[in-house]
Amino acid sequence: MENRVYYGQYSLKHWVELILQQNIILPNYQRYFVWDESRVKNLVETFKQKQFVPPITIGAFKVDQSSNVNYILDGQQRLTSIFLAYLQLFPDKSVYKATKEKLIEERLADENDDEDDELEDALDDVLEWDLSQLTKKGKNRSGILTGITPGNYKNIDYQVDEAFFKNNYLGFSYLVPDTVNPQAQQRYYSSVFRNINVQGQALLAQESRASLYFLNEGLVDFFNPELSKTITVKYINSESKADFVRFLSLLSQYEKDGNNNKLARGFKQKMENYYEDYIYSVVGERSSHTFVNFADLFPDGNYKPRFDKLRESFEQLDFKKQFSSIIDLDLYLFGLIYQIVFKDKSIDLARKEDLHTALESKITELKTSDAHRKAPAALKYLKERISSSIEIFNRFIHE
Repeated sequence: MENRVYYGQYSLKHWVELILQQNIILPNYQRYFVWDESRVKNLVETFKQKQFVPPITIGAFKVDQSSNVNYILDGQQRLTSIFLAYLQLFPDKSVYKATKEKLIEERLADENDDEDDELEDALDDVLEWDLSQLTKKGKNRSGILTGITPGNYKNIDYQVDEAFFKNNYLGFSYLVPDTVNPQAQQRYYSSVFRNINVQGQALLAQESRASLYFLNEGLVDFFNPELSKTITVKYINSESKADFVRFLSLLSQYEKDGNNNKLARGFKQKMENYYEDYIYSVVGERSSHTFVNFADLFPDGNYKPRFDKLRESFEQLDFKKQFSSIIDLDLYLFGLIYQIVFKDKSIDLARKEDLHTALESKITELKTSDAHRKAPAALKYLKERISSSIEIFNRFIHE
């Protein structure tokens, strides 16, 4: 028996019904809804003019021989736009921000803020939004509209009616793997997702990389813990979140070799392949001679206590969560992660002021090098930061 692919088309009405019934859902790794209002209206107009719209790709994850979970692999933005047109809504970031600011002001002015807390809890975070925040409110249009809290959405007249949804069609490909083995399905869908020519804005490497482990729910928080989501590097015109897989993979090889001599050797121009190899080594898809064995670090598979200690130590050390450069970020995190996650050590919190001083002194020293400051991604400078950070934190281990 082989992997199968079925092709067809559904009316937009049927796609809406599948979403409402949650017969098709988003996998955890999928990015948030990123289209703006004009793109939703353009899609609606494209259907009205009977122009081509790229098909949707759905993958059946086989829970057992008799049941599937149907994941939206490609087409989230299109399906979400169709669903918003059906509901005549659009998530409004400006209104959401204003509502949050109003709640903060009211809380400062009124000690009895229980009602404000309830309202805040009911708000959907439209800054990190996908269609699941609507489908959990109800199984039909009226249920969803009743469940919406003011301050999230604005009403939009997309100039569509029931006939629009009945008479317009959107194609699909439906992928069915030939196995119920979770690892085999993970491997299959990872390759599918990585090779999809995604419509619209390209995925970030971290977003695409998440497809390699999304079916292994126990490891999602290993590769992308909550702490890493709160730490950012701010550049002149942009800001990015800390890439935890980058730290884990490089430190895993450092731990295996005992030094940084061979760190990422052969991957200078293709570090994303290096990160993929590390992920595959952890999820068990490929054996590796490069990285320390995950089972050797965590014989029982339970990494969470060390990750909890990492988060607590980060907070107790009063480390900032926004860094001005990758040099600062690396000096503060490589040594901390290495000592706690890989060596299971604790940092001497009583000496945190001295630790800050040592880190800032080293950062200043590294930034005096024009070459290092201008090309921090160069492997030789990355190795220097890793070794320096580990050496500094090693001096502040709690005995």
